[in-house]
Amino acid sequence: MPGRHGQGPRDNADTATKGEERNYTVRAVERVCSILNLLQESAEGVSLIDVAQETELPKSSAFRYLWTLEAHRYVERDAGTGLYRLGLGFVGMQSRHLEVLRERARPWLEKIRDEFGETVNLAILDGDHIVYLDVVESKHRVRFASARGFREPLYATAMGHAIASRLPEERIRELLPLSATGYEIAPDSYLTGIGDIQRLGYAISDDGDGRCVAAPLTGTRLPVALGISAPAARFSRTDADKAAIRLLEVTKEITVNPIPEQRSSPQS
Repeated sequence: MPGRHGQGPRDNADTATKGEERNYTVRAVERVCSILNLLQESAEGVSLIDVAQETELPKSSAFRYLWTLEAHRYVERDAGTGLYRLGLGFVGMQSRHLEVLRERARPWLEKIRDEFGETVNLAILDGDHIVYLDVVESKHRVRFASARGFREPLYATAMGHAIASRLPEERIRELLPLSATGYEIAPDSYLTGIGDIQRLGYAISDDGDGRCVAAPLTGTRLPVALGISAPAARFSRTDADKAAIRLLEVTKEITVNPIPEQRSSPQS
């Protein structure tokens, strides 16, 4: 019969007027969402006053929200400007997004490996280190290659330099003291080098017997770079400059077209 077996409450809800509809929103959660939406819309970052106005909170309360989000790495504060922006805590939550990026990039990594005969890497910034998301190794017996998931200091590789070239100066200064523990790195000198990379669009580093060229991945807000590593004896600076031109092409294509076009290899 109608009205039995738990049907009554559902029927009442179906016939409720708009004025009787329940409101299940939680004000604190709404404010967190407002803060995150505000940060997402601003690449430069937002001030505490902006957050307080957006959430209609006193500055002291807005600060507590931001402090909590910062403690969980969902928000980061620029020590130089005092502005807040989205943090890397969301990277872990976007593991599927990273996997999709890796899947889209993989054919391009293999294509570049086949073109130049050297190891190709995809890496992302995590704290003051880079983490390798994917590695396609050279087929040469002697080769340079890192394992997927391997971490290196931001300041120590061309991949890190390429990623740093897309970060605000204040953010780089924040990362350097962490990265340079036990090392003498002059921030101003490092930033001058990063300025050169910004003008060129790519970074080249020489490390003993190895050489690496890398370029930041465009078309995404994630701090990601693509690079080629090889023995210096087989991969000259001229080779690296030529490879950089190809990397600049590919970094623009990965987020747009996941399938490499057929093209002849520059290696005979």
